[in-house]
Amino acid sequence: MPKYPFEAPFDEILRNAEGYVDAVFSCLESEFLVMPKGVGFVEYPAFERGYEALKIATKVFTELEPTKVLPAALAEPISIVVLRTMLGFTPPEWGYVTTQRTGVNVAQGFVRTLDRKIRMSPETPLNANGVTKERLKALVETACLMLAEGVPQVEDDQLHRLDKADTKRGLDSIKSMAGMGAPYAMLLYERFLGRPFAGHRDSVSELVGDSLESAIEDVLSKAGISYRKTKRAERIVGFDQAPDFIIPSEFNPQVIIEAKITEDDGTARDKVTRIQHLGELSLAGRSEDNPKYEVIACIGGRGFGVRREDMKKMILATRGKVFIAKTLDRLVECTRLREFKANQ
Repeated sequence: MPKYPFEAPFDEILRNAEGYVDAVFSCLESEFLVMPKGVGFVEYPAFERGYEALKIATKVFTELEPTKVLPAALAEPISIVVLRTMLGFTPPEWGYVTTQRTGVNVAQGFVRTLDRKIRMSPETPLNANGVTKERLKALVETACLMLAEGVPQVEDDQLHRLDKADTKRGLDSIKSMAGMGAPYAMLLYERFLGRPFAGHRDSVSELVGDSLESAIEDVLSKAGISYRKTKRAERIVGFDQAPDFIIPSEFNPQVIIEAKITEDDGTARDKVTRIQHLGELSLAGRSEDNPKYEVIACIGGRGFGVRREDMKKMILATRGKVFIAKTLDRLVECTRLREFKANQ
């Protein structure tokens, strides 16, 4: 029996679908332990410099006042990221709360751009004036006020975002943490609530997917195959949702490639549903032996290795054309892509 489903004729797959599910499962690899740093990754020494600048300016957080924090923020911009981390907010959340509290319009676009600018160049002092300085001042004022206030009263079945070991009791909590360190159990508990590296994982999620798409592009380019790589949310005539790759073009789709790396089984299920739909579209008004185009799935991550039934559906929808990173070298020879190969 062929080892992989893309090596087998479809009637063989129909007879032994479970065996081919095992074959794909056996070589799926998880990517969750290693993440790309990406552009704008903040190394710990830079983050620590921002923390120390903030600590010195506020006399070990005993004087967390905007008039002391703002100059430090301008001189050591990374301290703004430290301040946001103390709040536990995303940039848009900080902007929203600031607008609500101060009346100064701090739009999501502004605060996202500010955060990215700082991460890209954490040691470059900010030259803020006009509206930028007004918004930055409002952000700092809001942070200082909320950190000083600590956790307000909420209902028993509610949890406030500032109910953290370092912000629960306002400045007293921050001073305690800064002066004597945090209990390890509490740090572990807060990490448990927030997921380790959650913010960074979210920020580089597209880069993780890009690695697979880049590998596919490399295979297609080396073979001299014409292809159209679509953009996110792009509209393509004939498709209710644009496929990731169309070969040779959207005007004459003959091969469709869907690519996804995910560690989440729910996301994997959504992609399987998408691939099934493409398989159905390819057969609309056609016979099983003469589809409009061939559907190929290129996948990775443990999310696809959770539900056997979903993997079986994907193998059947693609008529066995399921590839992972380690089998991409067979992508052209084992699919209709070989018909469009220009480089021998």
